[in-house]
Amino acid sequence: MKRIAILGSTGSIGTQALDVIRKHRDQFEVVALVAGKNAELLAEQVDEFAPALPVLADAPPPSGSYFSSGEDAVLEAATYVGADVVLNALVGSRGLLPTLAALDAGKTVALANKESLIAGGDLVMSKVRDHPERLLPVDSEHSALFQCLAGNRLSDVRRVIVTASGGPFRGRTFEELRDVRVEEALAHPTWRMGRKITVDSATLMNKGLEAIEAHHLFGIPMDRVDVVVHPQSIVHGIVEFHDGSCILQAANADMRLPIQIALAWPDRLPEGAEPLEWPALGSLDFEPVDRATFRSLGIAFEAARKGGTYPAVMNAANEEAVAAFLDERLAFLAIPSIVEDVLAAHEHAGELTLDAVLDAERWARAEARARIEATA
Repeated sequence: MKRIAILGSTGSIGTQALDVIRKHRDQFEVVALVAGKNAELLAEQVDEFAPALPVLADAPPPSGSYFSSGEDAVLEAATYVGADVVLNALVGSRGLLPTLAALDAGKTVALANKESLIAGGDLVMSKVRDHPERLLPVDSEHSALFQCLAGNRLSDVRRVIVTASGGPFRGRTFEELRDVRVEEALAHPTWRMGRKITVDSATLMNKGLEAIEAHHLFGIPMDRVDVVVHPQSIVHGIVEFHDGSCILQAANADMRLPIQIALAWPDRLPEGAEPLEWPALGSLDFEPVDRATFRSLGIAFEAARKGGTYPAVMNAANEEAVAAFLDERLAFLAIPSIVEDVLAAHEHAGELTLDAVLDAERWARAEARARIEATA
């Protein structure tokens, strides 16, 4: 039986992970749960799963509860001695330190916090260079590529292809996006996700972040990572080999499947997503990305090519811009402009260290906030 710590237990990934564990109680035991502010849901989870370490990170613990709180408690959960696997489903760059701490503590990390690799990819991958099996992807696209690559040699791979649904605005022109409202951006056609990642999917920044993740996770240069629009969200990742053949992974759009694969790996559990009914699928469509309209994708690729602290700056600026859009303080089309302007003002400090990453992020957030205020 694997003992699981979940960081971000009340969010979309965390609650779906508990759905998986609920179905497979003979396989998993929950030993630590970390929530942000949702004390009520955390209390329900604690009543059901009885973790030894419950943490309410961003709010005072309710009277009479035995919840720990604060960032130190988050790190305690990430390194909890009783955990075998740490599922990091925290939102944003705050997930980087727990990822590094869990790996330093010898844990296997099931990674749903993409910012860990965006902001600190080289730092994270250095921790698992000799034991790559200790870092398992949870994103559906990276789980797909992980499965396609299993048993194959990277030297045989020509490129990896991340698929994108295209989000709620697929097919729209730049002009048609001028007056996008928050509720429109949150209406994703195929996936149920948190608000921030759903907006990233609408701008296609999410696919830029996923391309950078794939680069780090699988050691593939950015010029051999590609993105293609696939509106049905049936094919989640494709690996193309030098001989022209491809292996792809397909499944119904259900995040519980990649979560389950990461938690159980190298085993496969008997129940997951609903099986595909192939005769009923009809056609599967693939389209190029409209990079002129959805500029965030190119901005992410360029930040990755520059390397150093540029991806961390890009990610932090994007988080601030998306938060401002969700608060109706910034227009939808201004999100990539803010990120682009902050990147243009950034100068990489030299050696890539954790302190350099954290300093760059703090600078980027302040710079982005100032620029957002200036647009008001």
